[in-house]
Amino acid sequence: MGGGMVWAMADEDKKTGLSGGLGDLVKAESMIQVALVLPIACGIGWLVGSQLDKHFGTSWMMIVGILLGAAAGFIQMFRTASSFLKRGK
Repeated sequence: MGGGMVWAMADEDKKTGLSGGLGDLVKAESMIQVALVLPIACGIGWLVGSQLDKHFGTSWMMIVGILLGAAAGFIQMFRTASSFLKRGK
């Protein structure tokens, strides 16, 4: 009767301390974050560069904003993926 609790504890992930279902949700969230960070960073860089172009009357800051956003997105992707891989080991 009380043995069901023992089996539930045996499924607990030893590295993260999270049970199977919750641990899977954390992994899924990490992968969604990796997939979304680059387009969001590029979009923010585009918006900031576009506003700077309007303010200063130039046409090149938008491109710089996109490139800086892409660089920041790649850095964040690398950090998230490497921390995910460290947890997997």
